[in-house]
Amino acid sequence: MGMVKEFKEFAMRGNVVDMAVGIIIGAAFGKIVTSLVNDVLMPPIGALLGGVDFASLAVKVKEATVDAAGKTSPAVIISYGKFINTILDFIIVAFCIFMVVKVMNALKTPAPAAAPTTKECPRCFSAIPIKASRCPQCTSDVK
Repeated sequence: MGMVKEFKEFAMRGNVVDMAVGIIIGAAFGKIVTSLVNDVLMPPIGALLGGVDFASLAVKVKEATVDAAGKTSPAVIISYGKFINTILDFIIVAFCIFMVVKVMNALKTPAPAAAPTTKECPRCFSAIPIKASRCPQCTSDVK
């Protein structure tokens, strides 16, 4: 029974729930960016480059074969067009995350500097309380 209670406390902590929400929203955002790249950005880029469909760009390393027993082995293909789309997805997501972090850092207000609690003795250079009128180390008057 203690393990169930401990797990419930762990799962209901604020940071775990926040992390779960962030992951879910991040996955949805990733789908949006993938659609943006595949359906909006790449078709015009492909048209500018002579009607190239980036998703279909590939290099065939080995043709599909059928052996004497009728067993087929699939073709070996390097789909570099899909890789280019994935790189663009990553760059867009990374840029968006960068911008969000930049805005969040700009919204943080720096903590005000704490008032000093000590000052330096002009004679022996030891640290003394700010309200002291005499140095406890060298007994000189401090103003």
